[in-house]
Amino acid sequence: MTSAARRVVLVGNPNTGKSTLFGVLSGLSVRTANYPGVTIEKKVGRLADARCEVELVDLPGTYSLSPRSPDEWVAVEVLTGELPGEPDAELIVCVVNATLLRRNLFLVSQLLELGKPVVIALNMIDSARSRGLEIDCERLSANLGVPVFPVSASRREGIEELKAGILQALDQARDFAPQKPLPKRFYELCDEFSGELSGLTRQPQAVAAGIAPVAGIPSRYLLERAILDRGGEAERQLKRQFGVPGAERLEAVRTRIESQLGPLSDVECDHRYAWAKRQTEGVLGAAGNAIHGPTERLDAVLIHRVWGLLIFAALMFVIFQFIYAWSGIPMAAIEAAQDFASDRVKTAVPPGTLRSLIVDGVIAGVGSVVIFLPQIAMLFLFLAILEDCGYMARAAFLVDRMMGLFGLSGKSFLPLMSSFACAVPGVMATRVIENRRDRFATILIAPFMSCSARLPVYLLMISAFVPAISFAGGLISLSGVVLMAMYFVGVVVAIPTAWLLKRTLLRGEPAPFVLELPEYKVPDLKTVLHRVWEACKAFVIRAGTLIFAASVVIWA
Repeated sequence: MTSAARRVVLVGNPNTGKSTLFGVLSGLSVRTANYPGVTIEKKVGRLADARCEVELVDLPGTYSLSPRSPDEWVAVEVLTGELPGEPDAELIVCVVNATLLRRNLFLVSQLLELGKPVVIALNMIDSARSRGLEIDCERLSANLGVPVFPVSASRREGIEELKAGILQALDQARDFAPQKPLPKRFYELCDEFSGELSGLTRQPQAVAAGIAPVAGIPSRYLLERAILDRGGEAERQLKRQFGVPGAERLEAVRTRIESQLGPLSDVECDHRYAWAKRQTEGVLGAAGNAIHGPTERLDAVLIHRVWGLLIFAALMFVIFQFIYAWSGIPMAAIEAAQDFASDRVKTAVPPGTLRSLIVDGVIAGVGSVVIFLPQIAMLFLFLAILEDCGYMARAAFLVDRMMGLFGLSGKSFLPLMSSFACAVPGVMATRVIENRRDRFATILIAPFMSCSARLPVYLLMISAFVPAISFAGGLISLSGVVLMAMYFVGVVVAIPTAWLLKRTLLRGEPAPFVLELPEYKVPDLKTVLHRVWEACKAFVIRAGTLIFAASVVIWA
């Protein structure tokens, strides 16, 4: 990206299809990096087919701008322009789930308070129509005061119109008046609080009190969040900047607000949802609450207390059987290609050290890495399909009760499942766990999960020690059963470790587990293949480099 690139950020609730839409808009021009000063991954792309250079940034999914986790705090700082070293965004594209319009408007109400241009991408419009929902997008746009574009990222519907709308919004950049869905008196008290903080930085004793005058006053929106979110990240940041005097004034303004407007939680929730209801008046058609889709019927079985667990166990068993059975043909082809390359080198290069290095060191080293790619790719393929179709969230729900016996919650399930691919992204995925003790416990047991780098070792051991025995007419192989058992050894060790940690070093009350179950959908082929490609590339770079180097060293 050039320094002159226009900057657009995508934000939305989890399970709105935001990442799929980001992939469709950016095409293949996606790159990953970290945000300045933190280890949170940033996905950046270029708006495909744009007549000007437009940089797209996919922010972490968030239900609101009330940051409770590191991911959500980074998203808020990027949106407010408060993150050091990160350019300010010119336009916000909010991805909204059309089937949950009113609930998603909670986040929209917060975005409209920022005073930045906003475009609404009303995603999953096809799912809404199939459920009998009719949405008047023109009226919704008029009510909100921002452009609204109905799209279906999975079916590539409405994408060109959305691109044109983004470019038009950038061309017509203007001062955007912040909307105020909360009571007028609340904003007046926020202004008074901002003035008090400004006065603090001008006092001679400010430096002695630990207040940095050069830091300035946080944006108005971050001040609002500090007031509304007790114990939240915005409050902690404000206390770090303004010390005890700032904390005292914060409690004072909260007391004034609660005495005049009621409890803080009610001030925000009641007024934002009332605002969302007003915005959708005359927008949702008469069939707005018409029918239930297949999701409810499938969930009656797939998250059943008994049948759901049996189906989950059977699914894991089938996956490991397929991984072992289907990988035979591509592995044989890779072996044949390796033998062919070795024969060609032996024909072209005379006997000696050079030929031995190429055949026994380089070709054998590369082959020892590539030979395992089919099975690794299949493992990642199944995981990506389960995640993209919506089943992985159900699996987390199913195991929540079981994990609760050992001091963890279902929120630890997804990071631990990610650790089967690689422990590094698994550890990074623990950022979604708000409870600090649960997060640390999950991080400490994540390395017990068998990552992709261990799969070649397992396969070598199985080939050497497990006989080629099949059952049920060849549908079930002993090798596949042993492979599944080897993966579950790590799980068996991790369970008592988590139990011990939660009763000693990380003792505390378990956090409540609340999880949104997304609609089932047909996995997006492009999204699934991109995830498989990224995972295989990471294996080749991380584990493959070590295996290749070890092969050359052994040859030497």
